[in-house]
Amino acid sequence: MGRPTLRERMAAKRATVGGETVPVLEGRWYVLHTYSGYENKVKKSIESRVEALDLSDRVHEIVVPTQDEIEIRNSQRHTVQRKVFPGYVLVRMAMDDDTWYALRNTPGVTGFVNVNNKPVPLAEPEVQSILKGMTAEAPKVKITFQRGDTVRIVDGPFADFRGEIDEVNQERGKIKVLVSFFGRETPVELDFLQAERET
Repeated sequence: MGRPTLRERMAAKRATVGGETVPVLEGRWYVLHTYSGYENKVKKSIESRVEALDLSDRVHEIVVPTQDEIEIRNSQRHTVQRKVFPGYVLVRMAMDDDTWYALRNTPGVTGFVNVNNKPVPLAEPEVQSILKGMTAEAPKVKITFQRGDTVRIVDGPFADFRGEIDEVNQERGKIKVLVSFFGRETPVELDFLQAERET
């Protein structure tokens, strides 16, 4: 949250793994369990509490892991943020009685992920892969098409034809639609944006 101190910046410069700079950060990452749908509210509440209780030297970072996802509505692409772990918030902090109490009693929080009532920090490689996944991956396209759906083609040489989906290829963002030409069914490959599901 705050700017790193000179000591942290120097340590970060020294810490290199395989040629990559890995910042040495204070605190460990813990996982808070929240009511589903309240993750962002909880994040804001924690930020306010940390400020009010003067804990910013011990609670360093609060993250709601999300990934961009492309939704197709009315033949338009809309980028939405999908929560990777609904009901969870990651916090980088120094665990002590004050920080535990302040975060544990934040509205919307049901508790820390723990073993035998002791909050368990995440292993650093787990944290790195979660944080990397938030930024590195290209947005996924959220598919509402399913095999057997009837669709109307809205773009391309087959516009206004109707057909049944025979195959959905999530990775390539394509569907194969069986379109009837002169009494024969012909498979046509389309981009997700080129078809609309008939309701």
